[in-house]
Amino acid sequence: MEMSRSPSQDENMGRLFVVSIGPGDLDNMTPLAKRAVDESDVVIGNEFYLDQIRPLLDRKKVVTSRMGKEVDRAREAVMLARSTKVAMVSGGDAGVYGMASIVLEVAQNEAPELDVSIIPGVTAATAAASILGSPLSSDFLVISLSDLLTPWEVIEKRLGLGFQMGIPMVMYNPRSRNRPGNLHKALEIGLRHARPDVPVGIVRNAYREEESFTVTDLGSLHEDDGMVDMHSIVIIGGESTKLLKEGENVKGIITPRGYHRKYIY
Repeated sequence: MEMSRSPSQDENMGRLFVVSIGPGDLDNMTPLAKRAVDESDVVIGNEFYLDQIRPLLDRKKVVTSRMGKEVDRAREAVMLARSTKVAMVSGGDAGVYGMASIVLEVAQNEAPELDVSIIPGVTAATAAASILGSPLSSDFLVISLSDLLTPWEVIEKRLGLGFQMGIPMVMYNPRSRNRPGNLHKALEIGLRHARPDVPVGIVRNAYREEESFTVTDLGSLHEDDGMVDMHSIVIIGGESTKLLKEGENVKGIITPRGYHRKYIY
């Protein structure tokens, strides 16, 4: 399996791009990602993500797949890419809880000669962080609360170790109809190690329609997490995280990187 980083110039060869489309608006999709889609003959993906890039899909063969069919989608993309250029689209960054790993696994097993390119993108974590201010300015941890592929016991262990580090934590897949209690359990673990007044930011639909954000704290969110759903990213601050304020008005969250310890400003 050949790995490369830019769209191919050879029009006669099959190729597979795993294209990260970012948080959902075309302005946050990189020029390289747009070029990979433009160069492809076939674009395949979950309908939710395909809808976000519809203006780029004119004159393309579009193959739609449902959520939960990631393995089937990867296999179809690999099969098609043997003879044509294919773009597999993935929200955020394909290498962060996206399609990159399963596509590479399938390609390694079924078509090791295939030319595969992973095209990077803006992650949900960094998109949400930008809306809140700068909560991830130094070290931080990213964790998914979905136990569909990772046992909950493993997630609990990671959460405990993460909170002990005292650094900001980004929670993907925080709460859904099928997993309504996972966030509450995660916050309970957090309260064993962190102050209840640690700032927390909740961003819903980052850079998409109906975007909104809420700033609260660890204790309050533990008491009521009903505002959080699968369209949300939860960012829990670390030991040095502070609120951004204008008077008494809370504008967002910042985790100072440490310049104040070295410079006067």
